Amino acid sequence: MSHLMNLAALMLFGMFCLFYIQPDIWFILAFLCAVILCCTIYTDKRPFLPALGGLCYFAAGAFCPQFLCFYPAAVYVVLRSKKYILLIPGILIFILSGPIRGLFPPILIFPELFCLLTAFFLERNAGHCESLEAELRRTQDDSKEHDLLLTEKNRTLLEKQDYEIYTATLRERNRIAREIHDNVGHLLSRSILLVGAAKTVNRDAALSPALDSLDDSLNLAMDSIRTSVHDLRDEAVNLEEAVRMLIKDFSFCPVDFSFDCSHTVPKEVKYSFISITKEALANIIRHSGATKVSIRLTEHPALYQLCIADNGASSHAPAAGAGMGLSNMRERIAKLNGQIHFHTENGFQIWITVPKETTL
Repeated sequence: MSHLMNLAALMLFGMFCLFYIQPDIWFILAFLCAVILCCTIYTDKRPFLPALGGLCYFAAGAFCPQFLCFYPAAVYVVLRSKKYILLIPGILIFILSGPIRGLFPPILIFPELFCLLTAFFLERNAGHCESLEAELRRTQDDSKEHDLLLTEKNRTLLEKQDYEIYTATLRERNRIAREIHDNVGHLLSRSILLVGAAKTVNRDAALSPALDSLDDSLNLAMDSIRTSVHDLRDEAVNLEEAVRMLIKDFSFCPVDFSFDCSHTVPKEVKYSFISITKEALANIIRHSGATKVSIRLTEHPALYQLCIADNGASSHAPAAGAGMGLSNMRERIAKLNGQIHFHTENGFQIWITVPKETTL
């Protein structure tokens, strides 16, 4: 926009020359050529065409003095193209055509020189403004990029923090379940045995109801403890860590593992996926000559997905399908209202999908 305003101001000087020059066909031609030359800095990104056009315009000024009226605009275009050496013939032509040959009105010589100097300073100022704008854009781009990087790092840190809290919670649940089982459970078991022994040796009929009531209470407490411990342990199962432990113990071939699930996977799905993964890895060892295994656990908006694939001989799939391994997999997934498919192209693949609404 600054170049357009500068060129418009310089072209306005050429129109001012109409007060001293007869407006004929040559003046109109000079005006049109100057306009075309000014447009080249916008229509062609290469500096060659504007510079060549400026040189041709300077050459036309040697034969037609009307072209000298728009010399400042032509000089601005050449300065813009950074071809400063082309200004030398332009200045020589202006001196020869103006002061020496007298083809240009003397009264316009000094205003013309002033406009030429003005064109130089305007181009310098516009170039400086452009460099500042480019630097501003680079700074803004860098700032946005840094903001995006910081946002991504912050999101990663929050996810890591949530996962650490989740893992710590699971470990604490396991510790509590273990403490209840090892301490309170053993004490209750001992108390139940003592009450049973007391009931056996008791000969007092009046004491029997109290011992029966105490025995029932202790057994009820033991059942409650067992239920609580099982619930704590079920909720404390970490699906990702459990699968990674299975992979760690699997030394038959390399395993490519990918996990993309939240921490809210239902315990029924967790146990099913863990059992199926364990059975699939065992089948690979027994029936396949695979050199690579891929396990993908993915959570989608409406379903959970487990994909297990190997590049071994696909001929082991029918034999495995006749046994209990794959039948147990089908039964587990059927209880969750899911679907399981087996494919034998390029190895053996197990594809499992479990809808979320049936697991809540």
